[in-house]
Amino acid sequence: MTVNARQLALTALQQIDRHAAYTDIALDRTLGKYKKDTLGKADRALTTELVYGVVRRQRTLNAIIDHLGAKKAQDQPPMLRSILQIGLYQLRYLDQIPPSAAVDTAVELAKTNGQGRLAKVVNGLLRQYLRTIEAGHEAIALPDDPVQRAAILHSFPDWMVAQWFEQFGETDAIALCDWFNQTPMLDLRVNPLRSTREDVQAALAPSGANAQPVATLPQALRLVGSVGAIPKLPGFKPGWWTVQDSSAQWVGLLVDPQPGETVIDACAAPGGKTTHLAELMEDCGTIWACDRTPHRLRKVTQNAQRLGLTCIKTELGDSAKRTEYRGMGDRVLVDAPCSGLGTLHRHPDIRWRQTPTTIAELLPLQAQILANAATWVKPSGRLVYATCTLNPPENEQQITQFLAAHPGWAIAPPAPDSPLAPFARPDGSLTIFPPHHHMDGFYMVALTAPSDPSE
Repeated sequence: MTVNARQLALTALQQIDRHAAYTDIALDRTLGKYKKDTLGKADRALTTELVYGVVRRQRTLNAIIDHLGAKKAQDQPPMLRSILQIGLYQLRYLDQIPPSAAVDTAVELAKTNGQGRLAKVVNGLLRQYLRTIEAGHEAIALPDDPVQRAAILHSFPDWMVAQWFEQFGETDAIALCDWFNQTPMLDLRVNPLRSTREDVQAALAPSGANAQPVATLPQALRLVGSVGAIPKLPGFKPGWWTVQDSSAQWVGLLVDPQPGETVIDACAAPGGKTTHLAELMEDCGTIWACDRTPHRLRKVTQNAQRLGLTCIKTELGDSAKRTEYRGMGDRVLVDAPCSGLGTLHRHPDIRWRQTPTTIAELLPLQAQILANAATWVKPSGRLVYATCTLNPPENEQQITQFLAAHPGWAIAPPAPDSPLAPFARPDGSLTIFPPHHHMDGFYMVALTAPSDPSE
């Protein structure tokens, strides 16, 4: 069997479809079998685009199959359905691929993967799609209901789009859908203890990586275009920088740790925010990095070592229950386990795996971690609660309930001289809305403990 991007994409999609593998794991497992001299950069990039694109757009692609096919998408053999999705994704979303190439390669996929008798079905459906589009018609049967219509066109569950319509209004909800269907951008956080933003830019330039400063963040660079393998870029091994989305860098600035302080990170793994806190503290003081998963906690140690940070101490355990930190923390960070609805472009599986029920199950855990972590804060100390979701029950409602149950605590807006101050909401919290801020969706809020611990 020939090794090419479309065949590899089909292999990965079958792992996802048949074995419920996560997209990144299936893709890494598939591409990891081939060295650079066997599979070039262009084929790796196309494989990645096809796999992530089909997972993101599967509802739209299946709606096309439902409308044009003799059988509904769910009734098609899984292999055939994936082949049709790969072909349709190229025709609908990839302008750089000639339609004839998309059709012919899909037909060839059918023939080389035991679907030879159905190759005519593939050819017929894809060519029917082209004729429909060329005639100026939509190849999907769309309902009149605006929520369902948007959900099908943009490939999201109805409940998710309905929530965004209610929360943001139709225009912003559709803008959010568009954002989450784009290929995610890659941001770096420069380690100021080992380099500068200007020096990292200069070091990356010869490798073809176009790194642009992110205006609101002093340590952030955004990579524009394809960059290849991250660990091979200049400055990675010596710890000049690490990968971290800009919105996550806002969290560290809101915590605002100072050299010499004791900081506790309740949900630290894999260590992006933990290491940022250490850099902001100039590696002076103590950070207790907690997590209940050993292999994820090891990633905190690995990241700290690469960045040359020594003030981080890892602790295995459940932050919803542990009591040994009572009254120890000048600052505490609760980067709570959440639904991840602010990162749907980066993690396309989430839109299909999360449900209102699974999200509701997270709420008691979030509340428990927040309440327990609050006991770790010194009088007048600072606690930051953050999530990478845009879901009010996990965000504003958690804070409202916490403040109602904890008299004396109060929201602390960003300091007037903070780069975050212009983005604070009237109540002092911050919500990053991707279409407006051009980074992952996040919610974060700083809380100040009462000066009298008896309150």
